[in-house]
Amino acid sequence: MLIVMRPEATSTEVDGVLEIIKKLGFRGHVMPGATRTAIGITGNKGSIDPAYFENLPGVADTIRVTKPYKLISNDLKPEKSSIKIGNSVIGDGSLSIIAGPCAVESPEQVFAAAEAVSGAGAKFFRGGAFKPRTSPYAFQGMGEEGLKILAEVRERYGLNIVTEAMDEHGIDLVEKYGDCIQIGARNMQNFALLKYAGKTRKPILLKRGLSATLDELLLAAEYIMAEGNYNVILCERGIRTFADHARNTMDLSIVPAVRRLSHLPIIIDPSHGTGHNYMVEPLALAGVAVGADGLIVEVHPQPENAKCDGAQAITPTQFKQLYTKVMALHQTLTPASQPAQVSPH
Repeated sequence: MLIVMRPEATSTEVDGVLEIIKKLGFRGHVMPGATRTAIGITGNKGSIDPAYFENLPGVADTIRVTKPYKLISNDLKPEKSSIKIGNSVIGDGSLSIIAGPCAVESPEQVFAAAEAVSGAGAKFFRGGAFKPRTSPYAFQGMGEEGLKILAEVRERYGLNIVTEAMDEHGIDLVEKYGDCIQIGARNMQNFALLKYAGKTRKPILLKRGLSATLDELLLAAEYIMAEGNYNVILCERGIRTFADHARNTMDLSIVPAVRRLSHLPIIIDPSHGTGHNYMVEPLALAGVAVGADGLIVEVHPQPENAKCDGAQAITPTQFKQLYTKVMALHQTLTPASQPAQVSPH
């Protein structure tokens, strides 16, 4: 059930509704909007009698929810959300670029990539300290030492750090050193991990699973938000199909599909989505064209020497060219408008 408050409802009236929800044994989730505040209810196994709420001060309406998800839905929050990460925002109408190497390999490699990313104008830096690899013998990342290098990148270059966590201990470490916790494709339906991520207050970048449907992606986000962390960014990184000309099939149709159902921002990953250096720029431009809120791109100073995913990494020179092109396209396609509302959570 969703409870819609009147535009003039006070914080005391909102608290009164939350108190009733708590007494019923459920959990209330407050979602302020531009013109109204809505409260989602989770924890109920069946329908809730609207009579509990419809006569409370400040309540405008109660709405039964028939979809399997509640908190990610446009029904709860008609305005598009934007998520604050460090000193910047994703989903505010600007085009956000997250760039950096697949894996943290050395301070020299990371600082060279960070200088290129920062110099081009990007505000977010990616790099894996923990690497889930198909082979147990492949490079698994530098762990906490890698996170310390990423933290130094933030200090030196002012970039906001986005990096993956693979387990609860990893989430604790990324929360300590990073600005945004990435949940990778292989963990999209690791529900225990999603719940643990929901108990943090760091923003979560949630990547679509290898074969996940739209509903499965949205419900994975719901797992996080149901625990109280509403700062979720979705990411399309390609899915597995019969096609073999690319590492994955980049499903750009998911961007407008998400827009139709959810207020959450969505970015695309043309690096993992294709697996080939020469495909990254065309798919990045295509992502901007369909309305993605941003891109996450792999940049390596020497892709030929990369310890993982070198075939899909672009060079600093190529990144600068890509950045210029996608920003120009975004400016052309984006009408002047009010920025989206930043999530207060």
